[in-house]
Amino acid sequence: MTPILVYGFPSGSSMGLVAALEWLGKPYRLCRVDMFGEMRDPAFAKLNPRIETPALIADKGQIVTETMAIAAWLEARDAERRISFDPLSRDADRMHQLMAFVNTGFTGAFGPLWAAMEMDVPEPAVQAAWQKLGIEGVLDRHDKLEGLIESGPYLMGDRPTLADGILVGVARWLEFHQVAEVARWPKISAIRQVLEADPAVVFATGLENGEQLTGNGCCQGHVALADVIEQYGV
Repeated sequence: MTPILVYGFPSGSSMGLVAALEWLGKPYRLCRVDMFGEMRDPAFAKLNPRIETPALIADKGQIVTETMAIAAWLEARDAERRISFDPLSRDADRMHQLMAFVNTGFTGAFGPLWAAMEMDVPEPAVQAAWQKLGIEGVLDRHDKLEGLIESGPYLMGDRPTLADGILVGVARWLEFHQVAEVARWPKISAIRQVLEADPAVVFATGLENGEQLTGNGCCQGHVALADVIEQYGV
């Protein structure tokens, strides 16, 4: 079967996996989910009990969750090495290092900011503490990523890889939470400019915003969440 990526909006980290599927160049379908609405429905737990996106309905109907696991699934099927490298190469090791850092410390640093924003009953003192913790963490993780970047225009040289896909969906949270101007980190800023102008990222962002786009032709359309849950939910 054609794999289906369940991706969230608004500003979901999974946007970058949509771009990665475009770069991969193989047929896929999508399922667009409102993270502040549909995802909170108890039925969504049949796809992912942790109530998170992304989720991948893979080629045999199995559900794969967690960004790194989905990225590994894509990497294993990237026979032409469009978005990855020879698994025994130094480049593969470095790509995995960057992916792991972005998906853990870099992404996790935004956690307190999301928690402060999404409190059911606002508590100003708690929110202020979380915001301070979040801002300090985001600034530090950006400093660390800036130090890890070698040369551009992408994280791994002259073409986008899975590492760029994982970064691009999260990096925009810097502005969403009004932490700082990205120009503070010249290397990150340069990579983001290239990525955000990339046709696959423009396509993925447009879909996230509800636009009707076609991309490079690999996307075979959207599937309704209710249909995905009914057919593949466990």
